[in-house]
Order: sequence, then C-alpha cells, then structure tokens
Amino acid sequence: MARRAPFVLADVSVPAGTQKSVKIPAVRLYTDTPMDLHVEVFHGTKDGPVLLICAAVHGDELNGIDICRRLIKKLNPKRLEGTVMIVPIVNVFGFIHQTRYLPDRRDLNRCFPGSERGALGSRLAWLVYTELMTKATHIIDLHTGAIHRTNLPQIRCNITDPVALKMAEAFNVPVILHAKEREGTLRAEANALGISVIVYEAGEALRLESRPIKAGLLGVLNVMKELGMVQRRGIRTSFKPLMANNSQWVRNENDGLITNKVKLGSQVHKGDILGYSCSPHGDMEQPIRSPIEGLVIGMSKIPIANEGEALFHIAKFSDEDILEAGDIIDAFIEDYSKRQI
Repeated sequence: MARRAPFVLADVSVPAGTQKSVKIPAVRLYTDTPMDLHVEVFHGTKDGPVLLICAAVHGDELNGIDICRRLIKKLNPKRLEGTVMIVPIVNVFGFIHQTRYLPDRRDLNRCFPGSERGALGSRLAWLVYTELMTKATHIIDLHTGAIHRTNLPQIRCNITDPVALKMAEAFNVPVILHAKEREGTLRAEANALGISVIVYEAGEALRLESRPIKAGLLGVLNVMKELGMVQRRGIRTSFKPLMANNSQWVRNENDGLITNKVKLGSQVHKGDILGYSCSPHGDMEQPIRSPIEGLVIGMSKIPIANEGEALFHIAKFSDEDILEAGDIIDAFIEDYSKRQI
C-alpha cells in the first residue's frame, strides 16, 4: 500500500505519521517585529477529515487556548486518521494586549473572508481563510463570553447542517443553540465554503476555568471520535444536551446597581424575576423579568449597568425540555467537577 502523501501548509511539508510546528508569517508591527500565525499540524497515517481547531479569534478569550495546549499533548499522529491543524492563538495582536480586538479596534470575527490588501483585520482574516480554512473539511472554533460576561458551556451551530449537528451532539455539553450566521464571521465564511463548523462557548474572557476547559477538551476528542479520526474508548456522561432554536438577551430598562437572583444554568419561566435594577441612592428598585421560558446561558459579570445594557442571555425551551434542564446542569457539574482529563 502506498504511503500517504504529505500535508503541505505554507510550503512546509508534513509527512504522514508526524507532527510539525508551522509558523506562517502574518504581518510586522511598526517596531519591525514579525508576527507569525503558529499552527501545530498532526498528519495521520491514514486518509480522513482535515479538522481545523482554533482559539482566540478574540484575543482575550483564554479557555480555548488552554484546550488547544492540552490537546496538542494528547494527540499521536501515528494513531490518527486524517489531519488536524491546531491554532491556539488566531488574534495574536489581541492576545498580546489582553483585548478582544485588533490594534485598530476592529473585531477579527467580523472581517472574514478578508482581503490581501485591506486593513489589518482584513489581512489577518484573509491569511486564516486562504491558508487554513480552505484546506479544512471540519472546523471547531473555541470561544468564551466577552469581557465581563460569562457563558454556560454550549455549542452554537447551524442545526440544519446534519454534519454540524452530529459534531455538536458528540461534543456533549448542556446546550446546543441554533445560531444565525453573522456576516464576516469565521463560521459564516466556512459554511459558505461547505465546511461544517461548530462554535464552543464557555466561561469568560481573561480567565482560565477548569470545568469549561475540561468539557472543551473532552468535547473536541469526542468530535474526533465521531469523525473517525481517533480510536478511543468513549467517555460517558450522564446527560444529553438540550437543543434550543433561539435565544434572547434581557436588557436593563433602568441604569443602576444590578442584584442577580439567578445564576448560569438557572431555569426561568416567563415573568420570573432575574434580578433587580437598583438606584445607588436607595429610592428605586425595579425587577428585571424574564420575557420567555428557558435557561440562563449567559450573564453580565458587572453589577452596574446603564439603560439598555445586556444582562441575561436566555435560551428558549419548551415546557417539557425545561423540566429536564435542572437535572442536566446538575449532571454536567457533577461529571466535570471530579473528572481528570
């Protein structure tokens, strides 16, 4: 049998059954310091999918970086079918400055597919698009909540894509959310190429959090098993994810101090009090109520808010599903509190 052909990335040849670190020149800073996109490539001995796993498209989202770091230590190219490209830090500029954005304040995840001769964000997006995304058959994009927001571990994807749905179910975190594509995002452009993508959201920016990292690492390995890339014993969990077709952010109707009455994973019914918006002078206390039946999957972490600021993100579920939600969240917490991965 003929040996599998090497995988070529940025003119670097990776032979079958080997691992290589590939540094793709990105841009130079105004100090003439070069900035590279660091890609860890695992090229298996047998044909199979080409899976791109990337983190820190927003530079301050650190949980995904640690998931990639741990995954790199676990993979063995000699026991791999297909090819894995791991990019722990996509937005190297934001990571250096501990910020979500690029130096020009653009959001990289609104710049895809980008342009070779555009602004900084557009150029970096074009590099990721042409060098990595076009070579992939499947993508896992790792995220957290934005600064001062936290997310319950969840998968966002297009559930009408059967391959993406299978990946989402295999990842196995409490919630799968059918999320509309936003123009300029990595996911939207990958889907336009016919590539199935799932986005993992868990935790908050500028933090390393044990449970979201464990769940993310196991989730990626579960997806690789589902795709036939690794042969490993399935790690069972005692829950199945809930699926939501839509979600809604609840915003503050009054500026003031915010006192929360719910937490991530709380079940809420329409009209339930989520918290109170309170005047710092003690003469006003307005309840913040849930407009829908569902599960709290995201929250602001700042106890002060101006009028109109988003405070609670609620995934909408049916009455039947919401009855199971508490047990699913409890099982998830129990599973990952003690699990060593």
